[in-house]
Amino acid sequence: MLSERMQSVLNKQIRIEAESSQIYLAMASWAELQGLEGTSEFMYAASDEERMHMLKLFKYINERGGHAQVTELSAPALEFGSIKEMFETLFKHEVYVSQTINELVHIALEEKDYATHNFLQWYVAEQIEEEAQARTILDKINLIGDDKGGLYLFDNDIKQLTVVSSVAPPA
Repeated sequence: MLSERMQSVLNKQIRIEAESSQIYLAMASWAELQGLEGTSEFMYAASDEERMHMLKLFKYINERGGHAQVTELSAPALEFGSIKEMFETLFKHEVYVSQTINELVHIALEEKDYATHNFLQWYVAEQIEEEAQARTILDKINLIGDDKGGLYLFDNDIKQLTVVSSVAPPA
C-alpha cells in the first residue's frame, strides 16, 4: 500500500514523464520540418519511450492500491533554433528528470517504502543511460560544428541509435 505522500510524488512523476514525451514529440516535429529525418525518427522513438516510462509508473501506483492520475500538461517549446540547441535542451531535461527520480528514491527511503525504492531503481539506471546518450550526441554535434556534410552524416547515423527501452508495454 502506498502512503499518500508517495502516491502524490509518483503522480507528479507521471506528469513529468508525460511532459517529457510531449517535449520529445515537439522536437521530432521540429527536426522533421528541418529535413532531419534521422533525428526526427530518433525523437519520435524517444517520445514513445517516455510514454512507456509514464505508463510503467501508472500501473505501479494502481497495483499498489493507489490512484494514478492524468493531469493537464504544460505545452512544450515548438522551436529550437538549431539541432545543437535542441539536444542541449534535451540534455538539460534529462538531468532534471534524473533529479526528480533521485528525489523519489529519497522519499521512498524516508517512508521506508522498500518496494517503491526497488521499483525506482530501474528509473535510476534508465536515467544514467539517457543522460550518457544525450551527452554523447552533444559531443558529436560539437565535433561537427557548422559543417553541413557532418550534419548530414550525423542525421543518417542517429538512425542507428535506436532508443531501446526495457519497459514492456502495459497489458
